[in-house]
Amino acid sequence: MPLSHAELEDLRRAKRLLEHPGLAVRLTSLLGRPIEGGLALLPKGAAKLVHAATTKTLRGALRVAVGTLGREARPPARLRHKLLAIGSGAAGGFFGLPALALELPASTAIILRSVADIARSQGEDLSRPEARLACVEVFAFGGPRKSDDAAETGYFAVRSALVFAIEEAAQFIAQKGFVEEGAPVIVRLAGQIAARFSVTVSEKFAAQALPILGALGGASVNAVFIGHFQDMATGHFTVRRLERAHGADEVRRAYAEIA
Repeated sequence: MPLSHAELEDLRRAKRLLEHPGLAVRLTSLLGRPIEGGLALLPKGAAKLVHAATTKTLRGALRVAVGTLGREARPPARLRHKLLAIGSGAAGGFFGLPALALELPASTAIILRSVADIARSQGEDLSRPEARLACVEVFAFGGPRKSDDAAETGYFAVRSALVFAIEEAAQFIAQKGFVEEGAPVIVRLAGQIAARFSVTVSEKFAAQALPILGALGGASVNAVFIGHFQDMATGHFTVRRLERAHGADEVRRAYAEIA
């Protein structure tokens, strides 16, 4: 069944959010300088540290998503979660890269709660493992960068790359009722999302490494960071709501036709 005019407008807004310039572009706009400058300031081996931290953080996020995300429907508390993320960023900005292992899990947990709020507001049933995993999936949507190949990083391309891992993990969780962090299906899913999320985290910490005002800079960067993923979640769960009503093929066709 074709989408109504109102639904097409919802899809248009979702595409605008999902195809918005990525985090690096937003941070450059905030700071007035390229993120590449901040990446040059990061210490040697920082990329490995970031990837290890994001992988560990995402395994924890998967456990939180399965075990403790509330299921009641309510309007998303975007501002409350943004204020919590700003406080976390202020602490991280004060202590710099060494605080990554503490600040990143805190920020990610706050973002996950905000994403779940947005998912519920779009009619997701978070009693279903697949819906809760879709919340964690949002961390793979870093948004486009100037150097990206659109065929590999577009919204539907990222979802297609993750679909098997998410289905496999959802089946595992439905059978087991909990997440074993060392289970191969969970390791695979966390690793695939971390491969994309770690790029976004590197951009965040590169921005915090720039010669700006420490804690104030970290708070500003985290405000952009959570705002980015709130936008990704709003677009993602709008698309999923329309897919439930009209089927994935019809929504994808309509999405592709939007200029």
